[in-house]
Amino acid sequence: MSSNMATYLLIFSFLLAGVKGDYDSNVPTKTNGLHTIDIVEDVKNTTSGPVGVNPTITLTNALLLIIGFGIFSVAVAFTFNLVRKKVYHDDQNVDTAFDAGGNVSIGLTATTIVSQWTWSATLLQSSTVASKYGISGPFWYGAGATIQILMFASLSIQLKTKAPGAKTFLQVIRARFGKPAHVVFCVFACLTNLVVMISLLLAGSSVMTSLVQDLSLELTCMILAAVLGSYTLIGGLGATFYVSYFNTTLIFCMVILLVIEVYYNPSGRENNPLGNVDIIYQYLNQTVGPEGNKENSYLTFLSSGGAMFGVINIIGNFGTVFCDQSYWQSSVAAKPVQGVWGFIAGGLTWFAIPFTLATTMGLSYLALGTLRGGPLLSPVDVDKGLVPPVVAQVLLGSSGEYVLLMLNLMAVMSTGSAEVIAVASIIVYDIYQIYVLPFRKNCDMKSCVLCNLPLPVVMDDCEETLKENGNGNGNGHAEKYVCDCPPVISCEQCTKDNLKIKEVTEINVTEQYTCSIHGKYRQYQDKLLSIKNWIILWLTLATIPLILFCVGVGLNLGWVFWFTGVLIGCTVVPIALSVTWSRLTSKGMISGVVTGCACGLIAWLAMASTYPGGLGDFLKNTGQELAMFVGNCVSIGVGGGVCIIVSLITNNRKTHDARTEWEKTRNIENPLYPWSLKYAHEFTTISRPSQEKMTQIFKRAKYIAIGFGLVLTAAIIIIWPSIMISIGVLNVTQFRMWTQLSQVWAFIAAIFIITVPLIQEIYGIVHRVKKNRNNERSRETEQNGGTQLNGHAHNVDDTKRDTDSMI
Repeated sequence: MSSNMATYLLIFSFLLAGVKGDYDSNVPTKTNGLHTIDIVEDVKNTTSGPVGVNPTITLTNALLLIIGFGIFSVAVAFTFNLVRKKVYHDDQNVDTAFDAGGNVSIGLTATTIVSQWTWSATLLQSSTVASKYGISGPFWYGAGATIQILMFASLSIQLKTKAPGAKTFLQVIRARFGKPAHVVFCVFACLTNLVVMISLLLAGSSVMTSLVQDLSLELTCMILAAVLGSYTLIGGLGATFYVSYFNTTLIFCMVILLVIEVYYNPSGRENNPLGNVDIIYQYLNQTVGPEGNKENSYLTFLSSGGAMFGVINIIGNFGTVFCDQSYWQSSVAAKPVQGVWGFIAGGLTWFAIPFTLATTMGLSYLALGTLRGGPLLSPVDVDKGLVPPVVAQVLLGSSGEYVLLMLNLMAVMSTGSAEVIAVASIIVYDIYQIYVLPFRKNCDMKSCVLCNLPLPVVMDDCEETLKENGNGNGNGHAEKYVCDCPPVISCEQCTKDNLKIKEVTEINVTEQYTCSIHGKYRQYQDKLLSIKNWIILWLTLATIPLILFCVGVGLNLGWVFWFTGVLIGCTVVPIALSVTWSRLTSKGMISGVVTGCACGLIAWLAMASTYPGGLGDFLKNTGQELAMFVGNCVSIGVGGGVCIIVSLITNNRKTHDARTEWEKTRNIENPLYPWSLKYAHEFTTISRPSQEKMTQIFKRAKYIAIGFGLVLTAAIIIIWPSIMISIGVLNVTQFRMWTQLSQVWAFIAAIFIITVPLIQEIYGIVHRVKKNRNNERSRETEQNGGTQLNGHAHNVDDTKRDTDSMI
């Protein structure tokens, strides 16, 4: 074992140093020219046998492994709750369940993006397209899903500066466009989460049933539901952040393990007929690729099928990012600057997973097929995403199967929990709190939910208060008919309520809130917290019949993956414009998504009907590449075009005012804990900053997000492919460099994602503990005769101290 570890470290150091020399001497012979071909007959026996993946992991071992992961995840969830309770003192705040405190670090944001974007499809479908199109497949899978994360960084800061108190992107739509648009986009948001869950569970159940002996589909569904629900129910979004870190760490470690075993075989496994880049190249060079590839080679970027997949992937993933509440949730959980860098770092780090893993496993599958004299899987099994499992089984035996099982389980856990939390947040904030049981009926977005009086409008550098009719007293003080409800931290009665709650906790009696201003709303928030738990429970249980139905009707991972853009591509432009363009109208939003979705579905079905069998052979013909390509393009194109055109026509230029429009979104907040409290550091005050101040202080981060997004997007989908296309078919030296690039990217990404989040989180907790101690000393000093502060003389330090003491 120690010698193997030494070999791993040696290879790692070579990669980081950019060594380009001949590293073949570290691998057992079978490396040069004709010698490689001569050993084919010697190793054919290692890959011969029935087509498909043979389940060899016993059900007992699999259950023990899954239970172990479940217990570990629950322990992490309890740890998060303990940290929030003992260090941050906000464990009883319903918002904490959905924003993890609202001050998540760059590293933890990045690792969460990587984790929740690493679907089972990332591990499986990426290798599937590699087996179909060659080297272009892994690249287009990674690139086609990375640019959305990079570009989402700019939307993240737009949301955090224009609607700092929002917990869902749907709240912004309701504030700006009213109930009809809100209802329509709630439907599309839920459809997005539904499609993502279907993709996730189809892939997860497929791998588990193929690797584990005697594991039924029904038991698989129950296992996945139990794992998903356990720690999500306990810890909320924060638990998913913490668990995501461990999941991402293990995923990268296992990806690197597979890379080293496939390309270097340091342990000298006799059943690994590859173990060298040159050998893989030799087999790939002998393999006849698809007709759309240049010279029918898998070693070229000139692939019509690969390019078509790239377009479909790009369009579909724009929908699954922009319309998926889980990514907006990650934005909500971080400050504006941390969110920008978190998304950029997360996107570049995530790219390494499909790019490296699919280049390794997908191309190895093709090489093993040539060695065997035929494919290892049937086309149906390939579409199910079983390429990585069969390669791991052939090359690594049972250890490879366990690696794939753990990879799959972690992907299901991280992404699945994020989706459950996303749907729960939509139900709590956008359905239950608005339409089912609102705290105050007929209270519009311009009024305070506590007192039902109009909210103040903060002008630049002054405290003048305006109402919609323009009445302000002009002397810097709000008139009596404008809301002046204080936050909880400035309320003496709430402080007394909190002390009572602490006292009765030991005897398990619920103390009622007595504060006349906040008491009833705090009870309402407690009710939402309880409802949140039930929602998570029922959503988790709903995954069982969902996956059974999808398998029963014959859906496969590839079909669902490609269909995503047809269904929700129409939402991309309207959602992006909802936080960036003040002239967007409700009619434009609704007409854009409805028309785009309808036209996309019609174009998709029309193209599918032209194939033999028409729509009678539904799944086969609607799953054709060209049909999916047309449907995706029409959906996003028509949806965006109609949205913009209708908005330009229906927007009233005479009455339009950008300030008024964005003031609507600034009024989204929890009145108990106003969003201005979280920005006390930046603005040195607890008062709500003006739009101009918000824009000014975060202007640099906004430009960074836009600049990095555009430059990196152009580099990834234009410059890089153009260079590769100009090369044509790779020779052995170029193929070595290509595989080495994927490996180096994975190693650097692993170092970043394993070390940075851990260091930042530990630093943040230690820093907060020290601050809490200082606050306690300050209170003791005041109680012993220090200066007494009233609720209207809070400075920034007082605000932080009082916020820390709230529970």
